[in-house]
Amino acid sequence: MTENSNTSGLSLHTRMLIGFIVGAGAGIAANVFVGQAGWLDGLIHYVTDPVGQLFLRLLFMLVMPLVFSALVLGVVEIGDAKSLGRIGGKTLLWILVVTAIAVTIGLVCVNVLEPGRGLPQEVGQELLAAASDRATEVASKREGVSGLQILLNIVPRNPVAAAANGDLIAVMFFALMFGIAATVIQSEGTRSFVSTVQGVYDICLKLIGWVIELAPYAVAALLFSITAKLGFDVLVQLARYVGTVVLALAIHFFVVFPLLLRTFGRMSPLAFFRGAEPALLTAFSTSSSSATLPTTLKVTEESLGVPRRVVRFVCTLGATANMNGTALFEGITVLFLAQFFGVELTLVQQVMVLVLCILGSVGAAGVPGGSLPVIAMILVMFKIPPEGIGLILGVDRFLDMCRTVVNVGGDMAGSVVIGRSEAAAEAREAARQAG
Repeated sequence: MTENSNTSGLSLHTRMLIGFIVGAGAGIAANVFVGQAGWLDGLIHYVTDPVGQLFLRLLFMLVMPLVFSALVLGVVEIGDAKSLGRIGGKTLLWILVVTAIAVTIGLVCVNVLEPGRGLPQEVGQELLAAASDRATEVASKREGVSGLQILLNIVPRNPVAAAANGDLIAVMFFALMFGIAATVIQSEGTRSFVSTVQGVYDICLKLIGWVIELAPYAVAALLFSITAKLGFDVLVQLARYVGTVVLALAIHFFVVFPLLLRTFGRMSPLAFFRGAEPALLTAFSTSSSSATLPTTLKVTEESLGVPRRVVRFVCTLGATANMNGTALFEGITVLFLAQFFGVELTLVQQVMVLVLCILGSVGAAGVPGGSLPVIAMILVMFKIPPEGIGLILGVDRFLDMCRTVVNVGGDMAGSVVIGRSEAAAEAREAARQAG
């Protein structure tokens, strides 16, 4: 995530931290010293809640155009790579498999550690009712849907209606089909269409940048509303959430990557971490895969010994599409907030969260604030109050730094594995021709 600054010179993450401190501090003070005063309820109902709702509505406004354009462009990029033969297919397989592993680790950690549990159930239900103006709908639709119906609902009868109803997975399926068809048809019309989609994507990025500028005020408002009701307990829950995210990222980074490197890349994990260190440090400090890309390309080729043609393709595509750390973060965030508000998700629903996080991490996750609309829409899909995003934004800067390291590390590890696989394939081809 890139840093933005206003006229006072304060970066966006600094202003978000200030908003977090002000909102949480004022809310806890109100909880301790004022309690259940009527004017406090009026302040929350008429001031802080509307400010937070405005921010969330602006995010929802951008979800569908962002997801559609990002997925179409992501598929077109991968599709163009078919001219590279094996490398394109291997890169796509790496992205899907490693991202699925990452999200699975996140879902397992959040189910085992349950960082969102701890509040009395009646408090969670009270928050759920207060945060959502569709409380009766939430209660009535809590029962699970059959697996067959979920499978059928992936394919929309009407993509426009699906978008209007907030059916994110149906819109994602439609965007994937559009992207595949745009890749297959090589014509002037499709090239013009892709250029138009690129324009929509660029406009979404600009609008998200403007919306994110409001995040410090939204963080303060949303956190005040929650902490004024719960007091210090909400900060304890937040610390458990941060610990769960960091633990899951560490498992993926220090366990999964070394196993894949040793098994498929035939490289020592220690040698990999030593060679990758400059890029990983750059990723941690900038919180941006794109800003780290020049260092990633240089380090992967020179220090890790991966062929240039593999590095340029895998790392460049990975900077926007291979966001396994971000997908892991999104999965944990959705389940944490479900636990926090007392919303029970079935196993089938959690699998749906996994699929949505995998698809949502392609393209959209690589832009500043790009994962927020996706998270918000997933929350709404499963009847989880999106107001909980205010909790996450206050600690997002540190988690962004950590997950960017995992994203960049995944790009470099994928380059090593695919580069070694290509070398073996070329050796077999040479031996076949010689024989």
